[in-house]
Amino acid sequence: MRKLGIFLGTLGLFALGSTALAQDSPKAADAVWMKAMNANDLDAIVACYAPDAVMWFPDAPEARGTAAIRATYKGYLDAYTVSDASLTNVSYETAGDVTGSWGNYAFTLRPKKGGDPLMLKGRYTVVMKRIGGKWLLVADHASATPPPPAPAKP
Repeated sequence: MRKLGIFLGTLGLFALGSTALAQDSPKAADAVWMKAMNANDLDAIVACYAPDAVMWFPDAPEARGTAAIRATYKGYLDAYTVSDASLTNVSYETAGDVTGSWGNYAFTLRPKKGGDPLMLKGRYTVVMKRIGGKWLLVADHASATPPPPAPAKP
């Protein structure tokens, strides 16, 4: 019985260690955010943000602080199930404990009330800061991909 307790305790420490390292770089922090989005895990998504973070989503009011960010994501997750979230064309510029990142996002959302999936695509720019050894989002700005330009009139 004692050996089982030691094994479980060691396993618990390993799990805590791997969680702490999960956001040990900006790229790893992005991976944690995508995993949380694809799992539709509200708590894990919100944990990617600093307590005083600010977030701007397309066609949504500013969300400042944990409660507002939670409410924004909760609204999306109450209405949709995320079946795929991805980031592409990602670039990072890091100076000390702050990094800027930008690229493209794509989400496939399945309406919980039924209907065809909704595909959201756009551009994003974020600022992350290393806080307590973890990279957390402090500013998150997303915009929808603009429609293609109208054809030139002859």
